[in-house]
Amino acid sequence: QVRLVEFGGGLVESGGSLTLRCSASGSLSSPNTLGWHRQGTGTQRDYVAAINSDGDSHYSRSARGRFTISRDNARNQIYLQMNSLRPEDTGVYYCSYHATDDLIIRPSDWGQGTQVTVSS
Repeated sequence: QVRLVEFGGGLVESGGSLTLRCSASGSLSSPNTLGWHRQGTGTQRDYVAAINSDGDSHYSRSARGRFTISRDNARNQIYLQMNSLRPEDTGVYYCSYHATDDLIIRPSDWGQGTQVTVSS
């Protein structure tokens, strides 16, 4: 069982920045991948970025160049630094986990999510 808890959501103006943090605990495998997905109102949950325990990362087309995912393996935490935020980045951001180093397979575990709202 893996527990994921997200921190750092909030309200920010368009063009602003925000950093999310996810803390993972429980029976984490080695290797593993932690990541972020976003779900807007009435939309599906979309992939944002992922990073594995080797430090390899991958981004969605929308996130590349504006967001940076990083990881602290000692603390089992990941971060998502989001810059140049746009109203379309608004949504609930979910931390995700799966027990391989594959960056793009569907996660097996999810956090409860944290709301990010970008005002225009």
